[in-house]
Amino acid sequence: MKDVAKLALYFIFVVIVGALFAPFLFWSAQSVAVHGVLSFLARYDFETFFHRALLIAAALLLWPFLRISQVRGMSDLALAPNRRWDRDLCAGAFLSVIPLLCCGALLIAFHVYSFRHVFAWSRFGKVLAASIAVPFIEEWFFRGIVLGVLLRTGRKYMPILAVSALFAAVHFLKAPEQTTAVVTWSSGLNSIAHSLGRVGDPMMVASAFVTLFVIGCILGDARVLTRSLWLSIGLHAGWIFGSGTFSLLAHQKALALPWLGKNLLVGIIPLGVATFTCVVMRIWLKYDRASKV
Repeated sequence: MKDVAKLALYFIFVVIVGALFAPFLFWSAQSVAVHGVLSFLARYDFETFFHRALLIAAALLLWPFLRISQVRGMSDLALAPNRRWDRDLCAGAFLSVIPLLCCGALLIAFHVYSFRHVFAWSRFGKVLAASIAVPFIEEWFFRGIVLGVLLRTGRKYMPILAVSALFAAVHFLKAPEQTTAVVTWSSGLNSIAHSLGRVGDPMMVASAFVTLFVIGCILGDARVLTRSLWLSIGLHAGWIFGSGTFSLLAHQKALALPWLGKNLLVGIIPLGVATFTCVVMRIWLKYDRASKV
């Protein structure tokens, strides 16, 4: 069986297993919360547990997928040791966070955003944690494993485009909050239907999906150019940290879709900023690698 078919079956099983497991996960959490253990779990709706169930299914099914795909090490995923990993990591973070925050400063100057009266320090810890954890998890999965498997087809750009589309789509695989009032065994499957229904919104596609797709292409390009994940992890971390921190510093006066969405990572303006980062990243790589020859 070809790698593409194996990958497609893997994601189909992830969605099915995750959807069927989500109600059990939700009921278990609610039962634990009722008995006074981890009572904070009672605050989360079913859609939150549905998303977590998909992540658990992806993790559980990953090892069998790697086995049948005969992935034994990094070399099988077109990855190589990177002696400049710290340099690439820091450069990626710098190249993504600085243009993003400069864009935010301009938006404040043009009164699209305004400073908040109080900085939410309690939420800053969550932003920092997400900036560290999310890039490692998503880059290893999407750019490390999924893209690595597809690159074995001998092509370069089609795998990057395919993984970027998947990367963008996964971020919308969650129904709106409070969609499921009564949880049954079929609630997970219903959440998938509600998630797919959001794709029919042309304004959402023009703003959020396209921006995430282009960001995915940039991350994939960084991974292929360096045969390493460190630059893409740095870029990803910088975007999450910059957008999250700016949201704590300033609030948006009004949505301006498709130009600007709910944060600095959604809309045509963030798309332009990401494209600028891509150009600067390629220029930096060209001269950085040339200087080490």
